[in-house]
Amino acid sequence: MFREDEVVMLIMGIIVLLFILLNRNYLKRIQSWNILFISYLVLLTGWVFTVFESFFLEKYLNVMEHLAYAVSACMFAVWCWIFANRIHGEEL
Repeated sequence: MFREDEVVMLIMGIIVLLFILLNRNYLKRIQSWNILFISYLVLLTGWVFTVFESFFLEKYLNVMEHLAYAVSACMFAVWCWIFANRIHGEEL
């Protein structure tokens, strides 16, 4: 059985994705925005895995969910590092 809070989180994540897509031209001004955007997509994929694991392939999707969270966090950390270095005038 699926948990309602996981479904609500997925719905909120999809709403945020729609907001991002509608404001894409403005958000592209953020340095290395593509890394940040892909990091969010991977996080959203993890939320999808969370909901789907209640219905089928529980163990496989649970592993995929946690891998998605780890990859998303690593990508976000890379974006933070790039952003911080560019603020201090260092070009990569």
